[in-house]
Amino acid sequence: GVGGGMELLQFSYFNREKGGVIGIDVVDEMLEASRKNFIEAETQNPWFKSEFVDLRKGDALNLPVEDNSIDVAAQNCLFNIFKEADLKKAIAEMYRVLKPHGRLVMSDPTCEQPMNNNLRNDERLRALCLSGSLPINEYVKMLTDAGFGTIEIRARKPYRILSPKDYDTNELIYIESIEVAAIKDPMPADGPCVFTGKAAIYFGENDFFDDNAGHILLKNQPLAICDKTAGALAKLNRDDIFISKSTYHYDGGGCC
Repeated sequence: GVGGGMELLQFSYFNREKGGVIGIDVVDEMLEASRKNFIEAETQNPWFKSEFVDLRKGDALNLPVEDNSIDVAAQNCLFNIFKEADLKKAIAEMYRVLKPHGRLVMSDPTCEQPMNNNLRNDERLRALCLSGSLPINEYVKMLTDAGFGTIEIRARKPYRILSPKDYDTNELIYIESIEVAAIKDPMPADGPCVFTGKAAIYFGENDFFDDNAGHILLKNQPLAICDKTAGALAKLNRDDIFISKSTYHYDGGGCC
């Protein structure tokens, strides 16, 4: 939902058009709280008008938004609110409303360790948006299964520890937070382009290297590459191309 509308206010700063930002919440009280906050925001921000935001009642499983009409959709902790079936539906709804090449921008906790069912069903952890934390590969697969052809992992940060002193676990559970953009690009025939912050550097004798697959590496200049391209370059077994490990920090300019 929209909460108190603060993120809608932030989006409005960059749009500044009537109805340019859509906020959706299923709770009437939260929609009303947002309206009141927008009135206050008008008094403190000369650039802002309440008409910039179109508040609508609805939920993530049935968005009151037309097909192919949104440039950027945003959410926090979507993966930690729903069970799997509803999560797939929510992602499909986001995909439906985005324009071609539109972006779904997300921030979610992830966890590479197994979490037992007691943790998965702990209402305290659900309220903290932690109970649904998935390994990054599973997280990405949920998005690509919905049809998103390009995935960009833009940040990966330490987030929380679940200790046996506080929760039903025999070991420390380390949870991270990732920032991701899922882009509604057509799905390539050879699978999605997933950027995890890898780069390739050519350091051979020539001025550049051309893999004849659409990728040109200038000498000693890093090129951001998706994991698929990294795998293809690695299979060449060249001794003049260095491929970095995933940094999980991608800021654009990639190979695809």
